[in-house]
Amino acid sequence: MTTSKNSFGVFMLQMMVLSLLITLQAEGQGLKVGFYEKTCPHAEKIVSDVIKEVMAVAPSLSGPLLRMHFHDCFIRGCDGSVLLDSPTRQSEKYAPPNLSLRGFNIIDRVKLALEKACPGLVSCADIVALVARDVTVEVYIYIYFSNSCDYDPINPVTGLISFASNITTLKQKFALRGLSTKDLVVLSGGHTIGMSHCTSFESRLYNFTGKGDTDPTMDPNYIARLKLKCKPNDQTTLAELDPGSFKTFDDSYYKLVTKRRGLLESDAALLNDRETKAYLVQATSHGSTFFKDFGVSMVNMGRIGVLTGSKGEIRKVCSKTN
Repeated sequence: MTTSKNSFGVFMLQMMVLSLLITLQAEGQGLKVGFYEKTCPHAEKIVSDVIKEVMAVAPSLSGPLLRMHFHDCFIRGCDGSVLLDSPTRQSEKYAPPNLSLRGFNIIDRVKLALEKACPGLVSCADIVALVARDVTVEVYIYIYFSNSCDYDPINPVTGLISFASNITTLKQKFALRGLSTKDLVVLSGGHTIGMSHCTSFESRLYNFTGKGDTDPTMDPNYIARLKLKCKPNDQTTLAELDPGSFKTFDDSYYKLVTKRRGLLESDAALLNDRETKAYLVQATSHGSTFFKDFGVSMVNMGRIGVLTGSKGEIRKVCSKTN
């Protein structure tokens, strides 16, 4: 399966994910498709229009904006708290794994447009989810629908997954959030778009065990290429997570991982578990189900910590509490 599939394939995936969300709503989990249909009927189009404008001039933001949704959901639910500023730098935004996030100004731009059209109605949590959906549309992903979560709480930061996590830690942290091992390997496929700072994998190139060595699990030819780009202590250079295809949402990430060319330790870790390794093989085969699976796993992640009613607030400015 490739990104050249026709619109019928896109439509079928939309309907599949939409059906799943309707089922969740019926089970009383507080999720609703088309939540703003009556209160702010043009909300999704407003988000889509802004993102189209942004992607036309800054397509490199697709990866960071998709990753922002993941980082938001994985702390204490999909609550928009990753956007909050803090004068003491104690909020979620300033946790070390979040310091490389980019695109907060895009969220502000979307929020401003929505506040102009529908003051005080669209939550920052939903904006993060809708933006993540729409940037992937703009890089030709099979479209998925995220949940409308209603409100944004104010939460402390804890528990983000490190790029150096081993497979045991990855599985444990996903399980704690109600996500399966399959969700882990599928959502890792989001690394098919975007970049990573050299500091995130420098030890694999120059000092893996503290003895000036390289990571023996990484393809030595790939290491040699990365060393040409990333010198020791390089704090600024970015490397492609999916070389040659980092602007297109496809399944080539899995091909690289199986060739021992996963950029991060958490990518390489997928080879160290029977279930995740089996999915890598399946995702590189003619019968790959990755695009369908990604839609389902994004919905699963979008259910984490859903808040409704008076449990949070709809902020006027996403970086500040009201």
